[in-house]
Amino acid sequence: MPPELTFTAFIWSLATSAAFHLGELADPTSGEPVEVDLDGAAQIIEILALLETKTRGNLDAEEQQVLQQVLYNLRLQFVEASGGGKRIIEP
Repeated sequence: MPPELTFTAFIWSLATSAAFHLGELADPTSGEPVEVDLDGAAQIIEILALLETKTRGNLDAEEQQVLQQVLYNLRLQFVEASGGGKRIIEP
């Protein structure tokens, strides 16, 4: 039986996908580094920002903290990966 899908697990799943696009994780099949995909990473970060906006006031403290911390870290990683040249949606 698969583990229960929680909001926090969903956030971590999206964060892992964004980290993969940012080149932070290796290809799970080959173990080789992956090519950075800034557009893919930006799209996931925008989805997480949208979730933060749309769920405001409806999350428990832990869920809110996880979402805010994930967004903060991914935005920093994005700026580092892009050299600070590309902007993404800010709240």
